[in-house]
Amino acid sequence: MANELGQSTSPYLRQHAGNPVEWREWSERAFAEARERDVPIFLSVGYSACHWCHVMAHESFEDAETAAYLAEHFVSVKVDREERPDVDAIYMAATVAMTGQGGWPMSVFLTPAGEPFFCGTYFPKDSRGGMASFRQVLEAITDAWQNRREQLDGIGKRVVEQLGAQQPAGQETFDLAQAVQLLKLDFDPVDAGFGRAPKFPPSIVLDFLLRHHRRTGDEDALAMVAHTCDRMARGGMYDQLAGGFARYSVDGQWIVPHFEKMLYDNALLLDVYTHWWTISGDPLAKRVAEETAGFLLAELRTPEGGFASALDADTDGEEGKYYAWTPEQLREALGDDADWVIDLCDVTGTFEHGTSVLQLRQDPDDLDRWNRVRETLAQARSSRTYPGRDDKVVAAWNGLAITALTRAGVVLGKPQYVEAAEAAARLIRDVHLDGARLYRTSRDGVRGSADGVLEDYAAVAQGCLTLLGATGDIEWYQVAETLLERVLEQFVADGSYFDTAADAEQLVWRPQDATDNATPSGVSLAAEAFATLASLTGSDRYETAAQQALQASSAIAHRAPRFAGRALAVAETIATGPLEIAIVTAAPGVDAAAAQGLVRVAFADAPWGTPIASGAPGSAVPLMAGRDLVGGVPAAYVCQKFTCRLPVTLPEHLRRELRPTD
Repeated sequence: MANELGQSTSPYLRQHAGNPVEWREWSERAFAEARERDVPIFLSVGYSACHWCHVMAHESFEDAETAAYLAEHFVSVKVDREERPDVDAIYMAATVAMTGQGGWPMSVFLTPAGEPFFCGTYFPKDSRGGMASFRQVLEAITDAWQNRREQLDGIGKRVVEQLGAQQPAGQETFDLAQAVQLLKLDFDPVDAGFGRAPKFPPSIVLDFLLRHHRRTGDEDALAMVAHTCDRMARGGMYDQLAGGFARYSVDGQWIVPHFEKMLYDNALLLDVYTHWWTISGDPLAKRVAEETAGFLLAELRTPEGGFASALDADTDGEEGKYYAWTPEQLREALGDDADWVIDLCDVTGTFEHGTSVLQLRQDPDDLDRWNRVRETLAQARSSRTYPGRDDKVVAAWNGLAITALTRAGVVLGKPQYVEAAEAAARLIRDVHLDGARLYRTSRDGVRGSADGVLEDYAAVAQGCLTLLGATGDIEWYQVAETLLERVLEQFVADGSYFDTAADAEQLVWRPQDATDNATPSGVSLAAEAFATLASLTGSDRYETAAQQALQASSAIAHRAPRFAGRALAVAETIATGPLEIAIVTAAPGVDAAAAQGLVRVAFADAPWGTPIASGAPGSAVPLMAGRDLVGGVPAAYVCQKFTCRLPVTLPEHLRRELRPTD
């Protein structure tokens, strides 16, 4: 049988369509084939921007001899972790449980029942450094399958039983001040960030710290954010020419990135830098927010209006080749300006083969010169091979981008950002949404087959509710309510949240993970979306749903706040009151500029994440009921549990309502 990946909607799977390996997509048909042939399944999980996935593919999956051995002894299944996070979550949990570590590519061997009995990540083609070669692993698995079958079946059953027993428990209360103290213990006071190398952008934790500072005035919380945001933006992990952040820094000083650029990182960081600017007024924060938004619109936007998943780390088979520079290349491109840039950007061989990633550790002494040089270098770089783009649209990550772009567009006075957010929301509504059922991915405007998971529903719902505040379009409220009603129906049982719907494909284990990691967990996103919807509707049912979702993260927040950042951020917003803001903006003859001034102050000066509704008098959003123009002009109502203060009509009066001590 031939490789079956050529018709996949996943760019990652299509990367492997030319392999001699007889790949199958994840499907019941693949498992039926394994049962019929009585052979194990080799499951390979990765994603398109993954450097080591490319290495293993080149070494092993493009090798005809390896492919022939796999075809004889296994059914080989390839999964895009971004398209099927449920499959990835189950077998990553098994990999970590069995080996103590995880990563991609993930290589797991399963019984035909889907039970994992041997797990690993990257296996080299040739044994080295104490690592077995991939062929040695395959031969050992084949021998064990043929001669010790009962032992392998027993391992698989025990692993599944142990996964099922690892249900998240949360009975702790949120101690927000204690969480900040624990984060301070893990903070790097010299190079910023948390922990040691490699360092990942701690976007979600920074969001929590900003919200905590806004509520309490804690200067240590703000200092951790400022130091980290400054170091990340001035290092090599940030693209000094085109904006946008790489996935992480391989060192502890934010110098050398792992070069892939992910939508979710840049959406989350856009929100952090926008939020930081509203608190600090730091020009670096504003510049990086605008450049990151510009990167999203210029390099990740799809023709259908959504946002692509990632840019690859590799070009022409080399990691970082698109981004790194030698002194000679700079002299060729810049002439007399080269030595100035070499000194300014620390071009001292910080990467491989004498190349450097450009840094900007201090502001240029001549900003006009830097802007001219930057444009010249960007133009010179454009002649290089551009990184591959994974152009599938992931619902959850687009939801994060919708929220971030909407807030940034309003706060920074960039309506094009809000327009881009609306376009992405329309794509999700028109292509991904079928009734109340949300599908996770699309590509070229064609919906994929994978069901949406909890993070998809919650992130898109929150994005729509954020758009409601900015645009006053009641449709976004209706879409969000539809999505969250399905969450209550399909993802919650006895007050406990699951990552997959009850009517989705039944896997060997129904995953539940309350950990905020590179992206917020589905359950913490649900806590945020339900808390927002509860504030807009006054519904006790939605408020209870938010509290139950937060409770799932409470034990993690108590022990390891680095991995509960979004849940802590939601708890912070709730701890402010919480507030709700209703802005009556639209009616015939109403001054649109005055209305937008109120909306801008509401987004910028209220605690981050405050539920905001705007629109015409008589809007169907319950918070808007009974709210009207004042003297024929737009008016803002600051409320708490639907009890509102006197309306204000001037932006400066609204600002005083929201920041009485400033």
